[in-house]
Amino acid sequence: MRVLGIDPGLTRCGIGIVDSTGPQKLEMVGVGVIQTDTEAPLEFRLLELEKEISNWINKFKPDVIAVERVFSQLNVRTAMATGQAAGVALLLAAKAGIPVVMHTPSEVKAAVTGSGRADKKQVAQMVKRLLKLKEIPKPVDSTDALALAICHHWRGVGNARLATATKKAAKKR
Repeated sequence: MRVLGIDPGLTRCGIGIVDSTGPQKLEMVGVGVIQTDTEAPLEFRLLELEKEISNWINKFKPDVIAVERVFSQLNVRTAMATGQAAGVALLLAAKAGIPVVMHTPSEVKAAVTGSGRADKKQVAQMVKRLLKLKEIPKPVDSTDALALAICHHWRGVGNARLATATKKAAKKR
């Protein structure tokens, strides 16, 4: 199974591809960050995200897309931007007929480190270890995207009904 993990953000959107090569064996296929110009109008920033995420979907052909669930933040502006970026990813997945699963930050932390209260450094260290990487991907948004993909590999097995429903909905279009 190939999972595209997306850590949504309007300024920096983390993106990573992780394959399962066997039971508890994971391999990083690709990782990166999509950056948009903070001076550009919102609609052009969203268009840039759409273009880049589409490129990743077309190039890597994921079986599932795992997106971080937007959670309530004190900064409403940041929460809105994160939600807008997540919306682009969800729309593209639906158009491509690819199932989407959303994971909360605490779910991701628990799956990768064993603790839902782990900090970013602990998550990054475990991503490096689990994927047998020489160094931690930078910036942190890319590491978070890989953590989302890992989380789905380990926790997303029960989502077969979701995948079937998504494929049926895509065929009706």
